[in-house]
Amino acid sequence: MSESQAGTTTGAPGLTEVLLVTGLSGAGSSTVANLLEDAGWYVVDNVPHTLIRSMVDVARRDDSAISRMAIVMRIQIDSYASALDALRSELALTGVDPKVVFIEASDQVLVQRFEQVRRRHPLQGNGTLISAIATERAMLAAVKERADLVIDTSNLSVARLRVIIEGAYANASVADVSVVVESFGFKYGLPIDADMVADVRFLPNPHWVPELRDHNGLEEPVRDYVLGQEGADEFLEKYEQILRLVGAGYRREGKRYMTVAIGCTGGKHRSVAMSEAIAARLSCPADGAAAFAVRVAHRDLGRE
Repeated sequence: MSESQAGTTTGAPGLTEVLLVTGLSGAGSSTVANLLEDAGWYVVDNVPHTLIRSMVDVARRDDSAISRMAIVMRIQIDSYASALDALRSELALTGVDPKVVFIEASDQVLVQRFEQVRRRHPLQGNGTLISAIATERAMLAAVKERADLVIDTSNLSVARLRVIIEGAYANASVADVSVVVESFGFKYGLPIDADMVADVRFLPNPHWVPELRDHNGLEEPVRDYVLGQEGADEFLEKYEQILRLVGAGYRREGKRYMTVAIGCTGGKHRSVAMSEAIAARLSCPADGAAAFAVRVAHRDLGRE
């Protein structure tokens, strides 16, 4: 695998970076596109090279919400290499310096992949698969030579490929693990999308305190009651440590989303207060670890 230094593009106020993703058919451009999208890029796949300039112009407008655009380009014409060079030069004249990522793989791996998905190579015609691969490789040799980053996916897992893409092009504010902390009531069933479930029914139930029964865990009297119980603070401290440990593992494995479900009997008092407290802890950096991007949801709050 060959990796050159990835640069940073300077463009207009709206659009700051443009990335052109190309390479051999079957090498993994679509996977790279998905990884870039996870890393915060606006991704467009299989765009004719004649339309790219117009797309970039739209994204550069002051009212555009697109700051980083990745465009997957697939071989469409015999003069692909010269067309790509012309496109880069044309965009450079407008103040946009697009970077090119080239994705390749060995002939053996490409043959295996096409046989697995039972699809024809776009250049195969009436010829053999291996001859089509050779033709495309020759047509794209100049593109590969002038690419800013070349990735050989022959022996790469998706997790390793994610590390490479994020190391070169990730937006740090997006590429971290996003956590949803969701309160729920056990009597209404477990959340089916939960990655981790915690039971806080070991704490006294405010339902049995007359002045708290009609309130919920978002309100100060209930929150103070729940968090003031013996074991509440210790649980929060230890569970935060567990979630940070799991979150670090998710980062290493390329999993970017985690749903943590916190349950009590009805999902109104204890689970709500504890979910808010856990979310507040995870939102803050701790022991050198970055804060998580956290959102709180209360599934059963308001149900009878």
